Amino acid sequence: MSDVTSPPPQPAAMRLPQAGGAPPRATARPTVLIVGAGFGGLRAARALRKAPVDVVMLDRHNYHLFQPLLYQVATAGLEPEQIAKPVRAILRGQRNFEFRMVEVTGVDFAARQVATDHGPVSYDFLILAAGGETNYFGLDGIVRHGFGLKSVVEAVAIRNQVLSCFERAMLEPDPERRRALLTFVVVGGGPTGVEMSGALSELIRLVLVKDYPRLNIKDVRVLLLEATDRLLATLPERLREAAAETLWRKHVEVRFGAAVQDYDGGRVVLKGGEVIPAHTLIWAAGAKAVSLTATLGLATARQGRVTVTPTLNVPDHSEVYVIGDAAYLEKDGQPLPMMAPVAIQMAETATRNIVRQLRGEPPLGFRYKDPGSLATIGRNAAVAYLGGVAFKGFLAWVVWLIVHIIQLIGFRNKLFVLMNWAWDYFFYERAARLITKE
Repeated sequence: MSDVTSPPPQPAAMRLPQAGGAPPRATARPTVLIVGAGFGGLRAARALRKAPVDVVMLDRHNYHLFQPLLYQVATAGLEPEQIAKPVRAILRGQRNFEFRMVEVTGVDFAARQVATDHGPVSYDFLILAAGGETNYFGLDGIVRHGFGLKSVVEAVAIRNQVLSCFERAMLEPDPERRRALLTFVVVGGGPTGVEMSGALSELIRLVLVKDYPRLNIKDVRVLLLEATDRLLATLPERLREAAAETLWRKHVEVRFGAAVQDYDGGRVVLKGGEVIPAHTLIWAAGAKAVSLTATLGLATARQGRVTVTPTLNVPDHSEVYVIGDAAYLEKDGQPLPMMAPVAIQMAETATRNIVRQLRGEPPLGFRYKDPGSLATIGRNAAVAYLGGVAFKGFLAWVVWLIVHIIQLIGFRNKLFVLMNWAWDYFFYERAARLITKE
């Protein structure tokens, strides 16, 4: 617990402008402005439901997205609306909450205003939970020709690309070009890369093989490229090895020490000169804080994340909190991971500290409790490290299913996702095999 505190800010009564030029709304209560409707932002809004404050959330999308299941949209297992829900619907019953769909463009810390494409919004407390984006490490070719996996649009684009490649392969008479169309490269051996490559291989070998019986399945390749010598680096060694073995059994070619140097839409060039003909490259090799953080004039660390104090404040601005992927804070000499559990726990500490500031009490330091890690590698296969216990296989897969169903927002989403998974499990079928691009 810190012994340093600052006096609570004066409430922004009568000075909160409304989007679209509407007159300010009268309020004598402090305004907590939350930027971002991700895991951290949503938890922060909920945690303040009984606090003596007005909560305003800003996001350029009107929905909360369950990002851990984006890869299932990309591999035709789920539809986007099954892993997303409108923010207004989620927090409909919270009387002190208001949502605005705007693009945040900057922050004036001196004036305590957030700049948006619909005018400024004032605050007494600010929680920046803007999240992260794909880190391409300056590889412009991958930005132009590859696919990230951080949004609904990107997930649907991957689905369209995979299905379109099969359609084009059906019409391609040249065997070399056909093999390149049917070669799918996933870059990055973290949870997203492992789950994406396993699900993609199962889509092809359990479903698409029936849709395209005239194609030779031997022409299809799914490669997982990892620049280091290990997958799922945060897990124990035996789980890392189990993940690699499972992927090989599912016909995913796992390549270690394979760093990508360039990609032109038809050829993947590795450091060392090796060239892999492929029309699809999915980049899951890194993340960074959203580009907004670089424009705020705040001190940043690795991955463009804003350096915060142990109480999650921005130095010299006790009313400003940064949480989740946008925040940089170390534990045992290592930065906290860019994962949902970190964002959720940070949101709880930040909101607790806001209430303490209003009471004139000193803020609490953030302490991260690691809930463990889970990664699925397809049907009946997963690895898990929970509470210091490592396990794998069918049991880990069942635990993964239960955890993700519980964490999904909304009963309808839980029901539809469960039905889709059951249908896929028993009938080896994916319902969302539509090419929807113009």
